[in-house]
Amino acid sequence: TNVTAVLEFRLLGLSSNPHCQILLFTVFLVIYILTILGNIIIISVVTLEPRLHSPMYKFLKNLSFLEVCYTTTVVPKMLANLLAKRKSISFSGCMAQLYYFISLGATECYLLAVMAYDRYLAVCEPLHYGVAMTAEFYTRLAVGSWVTGVFTGFLPCLMVSRLHFCSYNLIDHFFCDISPLLKLSCSDTTVTEIVIFIISLLVLSSCFLLTLVSYLLIILSILKIPSASGKRITFSTCSSHLMVVTIYYGTMISMYVRPTYNLSSELNKTVSVLYTVVTPLLNPVIYSLRNKAFKKALEKIV
Repeated sequence: TNVTAVLEFRLLGLSSNPHCQILLFTVFLVIYILTILGNIIIISVVTLEPRLHSPMYKFLKNLSFLEVCYTTTVVPKMLANLLAKRKSISFSGCMAQLYYFISLGATECYLLAVMAYDRYLAVCEPLHYGVAMTAEFYTRLAVGSWVTGVFTGFLPCLMVSRLHFCSYNLIDHFFCDISPLLKLSCSDTTVTEIVIFIISLLVLSSCFLLTLVSYLLIILSILKIPSASGKRITFSTCSSHLMVVTIYYGTMISMYVRPTYNLSSELNKTVSVLYTVVTPLLNPVIYSLRNKAFKKALEKIV
C-alpha cells in the first residue's frame, strides 16, 4: 500500500451542483449571522441586566458563548468551500477543526448537565439554593466544564492524527468529522473506533444520566405542587433547557454512541447540519422566546 504523508484533504461538501451550492451558501450564511447575533444578544443582556446575574443565566451566558465558538469551528470553512472551486483543508487544519469540534461538543454536554443540576437545586431545594449554588460553586462548575471538555478532545484527535491516509484524500463530508476520516484511513481503525466509542459513551451517558435524574426529581417535585398555576410556573423555568437538551442529545447520541461508523454519508451530513448549524441557532430562539424574565430584560435594555 502506498502510505504517503497527506498534506491536505479535499472536502466533497453537501452538493456538487453549482446552483445548489449558491442556495446553500445563502441559507447557511443567514443562519450563521442569526446564530452569532442571537447568542451575542443573550450574552449582552445577561451581562447588562443585574436581575439576570443568577447562576441560571450565567450558565446560559456560558452556553451562548460556547455555541458561538462551536458553530464558528465548522460553518465559516463550510461557507468558503461552497464558493471555492478547490474545496480543500490542510492536514493540520483538519486535525485542529476535529479537536475543537470534539472539545466544544464535550463541553456542551458538561454545561447542559450542570445546568440541569442547577435547575434541580432551584426547584427541589429552593430554601437551600442560595447556600448550595454560591458564586464560588458556580465558578467551579463552569470552569470545570470547560477544562474537562478541553482535555476530552485530546485522545480522539491524537489517535485519528496518527492514522495513515494513503494518497486518496477525498473526505465525503463538509468538515473534518470522525466518521469520514475513519472511512478514509487505510490503517486498521479498530482500536481507534473502540476508544472513541468508549469516550463518547462515557461522556454522553454520564451527562445524559445526570440530566435525566435531575429532571425526574424535578418532575416529581412539580407533581407535589397542589395548584395547576404553580406547576405551570415552576415547569416554565425548566422547559427551555429541557427542549435544548432533548434536541442536542438526540442528534449526538445517534451519531457517536455506535461501535462502528457505518452511517451513510448523506444521512451523516444531514444529521451533522442539524447539530453544527441548526441547533446553535435554536438555543437563543428557545431561551429568548420562552423566558419571561429574559424578554423583560431585553425590552428594558432596548
